[in-house]
Amino acid sequence: MKKGIIVGAGIAGIAAAIRMAKKGYAVEVFEANAYPGGKLSAFSLGEYRFDAGPSLFTMPHFVDELFHLCGENPKEHFNYKKKDIACNYFWEDGTTLTAYGDKEQFLGEVEKKLGVPSASVKKYLDRAKRKYDLTENLFLRQSLHRLKTYLSFDTLKAIFQINTMEINRSLNQINEAQLQSPHLVQYFNRYATYNGSSPYQTPGIMTLVQHLESHYGTFVPKGGMVQISQSLFELAKRQGVRFQFNQKVEQILVEKKKAKGVIVHGKPHFSDWVISNMDIFPTYKKLLPKHKMPFNVKREERSSSAIIFYWGMAQKFPSLDLHNIFFSDDYQSEFKAIFQEHSLSDDPTVYVNITSKDVPEDAPSYGENWFVMVNTPADYGQDWAALTEQLKQRVIKKLNRILDVDFSSLIEEEEIMTPPQIQMKTQSHLGALYGASSNNKMAAFLRHPNFKTSISNLFFCGGSVHPGGGIPLCLLSAKIATGQIS
Repeated sequence: MKKGIIVGAGIAGIAAAIRMAKKGYAVEVFEANAYPGGKLSAFSLGEYRFDAGPSLFTMPHFVDELFHLCGENPKEHFNYKKKDIACNYFWEDGTTLTAYGDKEQFLGEVEKKLGVPSASVKKYLDRAKRKYDLTENLFLRQSLHRLKTYLSFDTLKAIFQINTMEINRSLNQINEAQLQSPHLVQYFNRYATYNGSSPYQTPGIMTLVQHLESHYGTFVPKGGMVQISQSLFELAKRQGVRFQFNQKVEQILVEKKKAKGVIVHGKPHFSDWVISNMDIFPTYKKLLPKHKMPFNVKREERSSSAIIFYWGMAQKFPSLDLHNIFFSDDYQSEFKAIFQEHSLSDDPTVYVNITSKDVPEDAPSYGENWFVMVNTPADYGQDWAALTEQLKQRVIKKLNRILDVDFSSLIEEEEIMTPPQIQMKTQSHLGALYGASSNNKMAAFLRHPNFKTSISNLFFCGGSVHPGGGIPLCLLSAKIATGQIS
């Protein structure tokens, strides 16, 4: 039986392992951490459980697809529910907005709370859908680095409707031109953070992200987000995949321009092909030291990162029918600060997720688990200890002011994640959450391909390569990468 090796047990690495095992290969996965999932992992603080990474997901059919591929019923192993409310928004001027999962209900909410006619927002979302429909097969389901991709009807159709993509204006410019409310512009600008970009730089084609959430909705798995990676990890094991934890790959073996395996603890492990699920920057720097790093990988702008406070709160907030919350301020100045090299906002926009409202066992009966995140730049040498302490005080002050509660007295447990720690735990270069940013209209083409032209039998998957970051795109990257292997 032919053998393959995968470097990293992130969500894309696990998905790639499942696909290759199904093709009949013996698959071995080497992971430096003691657990699978990468950013999709979990931990506990006392009686509180936290998902370390993303707190919601969309397009769950990409997860179900892997179970169906293996002839299993996903409902027997992985269950989730669609959220009736994706998020609640609070502005300093007292404006609030509930982002309902039902599109018609959301359109009515926008008209009622922000005074924007529902027909205008529907037209905006319809435009976003057209962009997605034109680009889905070209950008998301195929390699952008194979000639055959461009010799297709879908490609010609997209080229002839290039103006529909609105790539020559920024997301913010599109939102200001098509929406009448500053609050709604801020709301839709937020979607740039879904791939770690700035709405003032990322092109207008990125409104298609809004379509994905409004069309598919947002979901939470039974047992928390970690169940995505955990259920797929168990599926991979049932397919015969072998996982080696606490086993850091030191180098990818290359002989005569062909990947031959990896070196772990000084010992070679040979295989017929290698897939790296490691961030593409350290893959070159650490695992392929004799091979030149592509110029665009070396110079591309990194996506945003985050400071995350995991708080075990010794109080329930039953009056707040909230699971996911954005406490917004002047979103424009906030975003401009985020994407300056070393700055944080004085009055940050704060994202809060309380999974214990969906998964009661995540917190003791008297409390709640709060995942509190503020977007930051990646790690360019900032004094993160000082910035984190300053930011913590600003966040608590903001929450105290808006919710009229003394939050500092309620924090029973605390863990803090900063960009350097994100890099240390996940090997994400500079702690960037999504690899490269999409602040360039050619960003999709500049992402590293899922294969290496000059080294046969070497492939790549994960959020730092094509098609990009986030759970759905990582799962698609695994599909594209394994599709290159016969």
